[in-house]
Formats: sequence, C-alpha cells, structure tokens
Amino acid sequence: MNMISPEAAANSKRAWLKILARYKKPDRRRSTLELAITLIPFATLWALSSAAYAYGHWWGLVLILPAAGFLVRIFMIQHDCGHGSFFANRIADDWIGRALGILTLTPYDCWRRAHATHHASAGNLDERGMGDIRTLTVAEYRRMSWRGRLAYRLYRHPLVMFGLGPIWLFIFSQRLPVGMMRGGLTPWVSSMTTNLGIAVAAAILIWVIGPGAFLIVHLPIVILAGSAGIWLFYVQHQFEETEWAKDEEWEFQRAALHGSSYYDLPPVLNWFTGNIGVHHVHHLSAKVPGYRLQEVLRDYPELRGIGRVTLLESLRCVKLALWDESRQKLVSFREARMAA
Repeated sequence: MNMISPEAAANSKRAWLKILARYKKPDRRRSTLELAITLIPFATLWALSSAAYAYGHWWGLVLILPAAGFLVRIFMIQHDCGHGSFFANRIADDWIGRALGILTLTPYDCWRRAHATHHASAGNLDERGMGDIRTLTVAEYRRMSWRGRLAYRLYRHPLVMFGLGPIWLFIFSQRLPVGMMRGGLTPWVSSMTTNLGIAVAAAILIWVIGPGAFLIVHLPIVILAGSAGIWLFYVQHQFEETEWAKDEEWEFQRAALHGSSYYDLPPVLNWFTGNIGVHHVHHLSAKVPGYRLQEVLRDYPELRGIGRVTLLESLRCVKLALWDESRQKLVSFREARMAA
C-alpha cells in the first residue's frame, strides 16, 4: 500500500469540486458508442455460449468468462446512469438504467437510492448501514456476544463475501426492496417491475434455447459478474490506508479523496470495469462519466499517489475486517486480537 506523499497531501486541499466540474459534461456520441460496444458483444458472447452448449462443444463455454466481464461493464454503465452522468439527461439515464437493471438483476431505483446514501456518507462512522459493506470497529466487535462475533466473521469470510454473498444479493435479496420496505411506493415499483422484466426475458430465452442451456450459460455469467462487482466495491473502500471519521470530524472532500482507493488496474481491466477503480475521483465528483476519469488522472497526476492499490496489493485487503480507531486503519481479526 502506498503512503500519501507530502505533495499529495498538500494537493488534497485543492478545490477539487471546482476543478472537476470541467469534466462533468459527457459526449453523447461517445456514450452511445460505449453502450453499443458493451451490449452487442455481451449478446454475441451469450449466444455463442448457448450455441456451444446446444451442439455439445463444451469448450465454447469458456466464452462465459468474457461475457461476465461485459456484464460487469453493463453494470458500470447502469451505475453512471444512476448518477445522471452517462447522457446527463435524467429521463434518458433513468430509463436506460432501468432497462440495464433487468440484465444485472438490480432494481435501478432501489439501487440508486441506496448508492446515493453511500456517496453522501462514505467514511462516516456514524452513518454506516446502507449501500456499503458492513464494517465494525474493534471496540464494537469486542462488545459483541460470541454469536455476534461468529456471524460477523462468517459475513467477512472470503467464501461468503465473494462467493455466497453475490448469489444471495443478485439472485435473491434484490427481488425485494430490502432495507427500503417503508420507503414508499417507488422501491416496490422498482423491484417488482424489474422482477417482471427478468421473468419475461428469462421465459423468452428458456423458450428459445431450453432451461438447461439457460442455467448452464446465464447463471455462471451472473455469479462471476456479481463476484467481480462485489470485489471491486470491496477494494474501493476496504483497504488498509482508508479513512473513517466520526460525524463531527467527517468532511466530504477528505473522505472522498482518502477514504476511497485508486485501484490501479491493467488497461483491459480498467475498460471492463468502466474505470471505476479511479474511485477517489469518482467520489469527489460522481457526475464525471466513467470514460472521462482517466482524463482527470492524466491532467492531475498527483492523484495517482493517493490511495493507490495495485492488483497484487489488493489481494491483501481480503484479511482486513475491523476499523481500529486508535491506529486509524483497517486491521485483520488477528491484528485486533494481538492488540487486545
């Protein structure tokens, strides 16, 4: 993990909201192209995988892997739509986001509301609980009963977090507006219309290719893409040098810049993930389209030194589970136990 350099720390005091305002305007032709070069290859790979299964060419199922990558990219476009940054037209962004939600199994309006809460409170210890990964402080964990500790340890286990978790979230949990049951009619309409869209699309595809091919092809794509999505979201905030603060000390720009990572991925992975690894910039200004985030790094290279996590370094983030308020860093269960 890279420590924040003095130069980067000084630059963190710049008026980034004003600076990033010039990157907010999307190129609508570019947005249309990004949508086309994501949806068409996804549909093509899906069809080729189904054909490979139908004709007994099992080796062709390897196409499930890039198809899952394109599904991640579809979610990133849906994500930009949720921020109103893809076309910068609320009606267009919302309806594209809702349509893409059928493919990602994500009720768009529910997700947008939870994600807005996440952006408004990321890194605030007093505002945890919606749109984020559950994170306890060391003191909170020590006060729990053994059952509570066991449940939390299971929740944070990699097999649950990145294996069972995505299956539960995308296939089951998001079928109801969990956490928004009392949020009025909108969450219910979003969930139920998305469910209806998923059911109609699934019925048509099963009628065309059969239930076996549908399950063999589509289920792994959804699970792989879901696991990758949870992993990305995890690394973006669950890294050793992240920052959390109590409400009275929390400040938006600092929380965005230092509480979110710069996940420095290879170019091909940056493309598939819609540059969401440039997450500190995204949290500074969510209106910047994903395809313009690399422009910000190019023009302001000092941002590359803040919260940088490489692909190899990110693997070590898996062990982090508790926020140590005394050391102001995320620690593992073992480190917390040794410090007791």
